[in-house]
Amino acid sequence: MRARRPHAAALFSSPDDVEAQFYEALQQGDLAKLMSLWADDDEIVCVHPGGPRAVGPAAISATFEAIFGNAPIPVVPEQVHRLHSVSCAVHHLVERIVVRTDEGEQTAWVLATNVYLKTAQGWRIVAHHASPGPAEPVEAPAAGAARPGSTLH
Repeated sequence: MRARRPHAAALFSSPDDVEAQFYEALQQGDLAKLMSLWADDDEIVCVHPGGPRAVGPAAISATFEAIFGNAPIPVVPEQVHRLHSVSCAVHHLVERIVVRTDEGEQTAWVLATNVYLKTAQGWRIVAHHASPGPAEPVEAPAAGAARPGSTLH
């Protein structure tokens, strides 16, 4: 069964358009805008760094509502790598999050994968999976290079 949610009137012509709006919504803490970017399907999924898997629009909305209750997310996408087909796209990237604390500015790095599907409403997000990144800035590895001892599976 499909969940019905109102979508913004925008018909996104590319996954890049959706991704730009996704990160803008995170930066603004705009839950309505953020949720309008997701596909209208009960099987959409989101995993936040260190968090559980949220499946479906209601669960995803609840997780972002809780996050935005603290503050918008000052996230900047970097090192975006894209794999596109006619109706599906996968972007893997590094998210840089800079927060100001009493101790000064602190930067957190998150490794993320965003999956987009071309729907009747244009391109939409079907999956966002984010994992905690390393404590140090993430360097773009050379093609085919892996860091020794850094792979779990």
